[in-house]
Amino acid sequence: MKRLLLTNWHFMRFLRVGLAVFLFAQAYITHEWFFIAFGLFFLFQAIFNLGCGPNGCSVNYDKKK
Repeated sequence: MKRLLLTNWHFMRFLRVGLAVFLFAQAYITHEWFFIAFGLFFLFQAIFNLGCGPNGCSVNYDKKK
């Protein structure tokens, strides 16, 4: 778990954390608490490195013989 959280940080992970922080701040400033759900979504993706990568969300269809 420690390795998952501390390695392989790239631009998209930082972008997701930044977007989550921005959404949390907007929820606090505007008192629109629904933004927290979106912020949690992006924070969850950033922490666990989930989501589509640069190759898209495709599935590898290569069959091994």
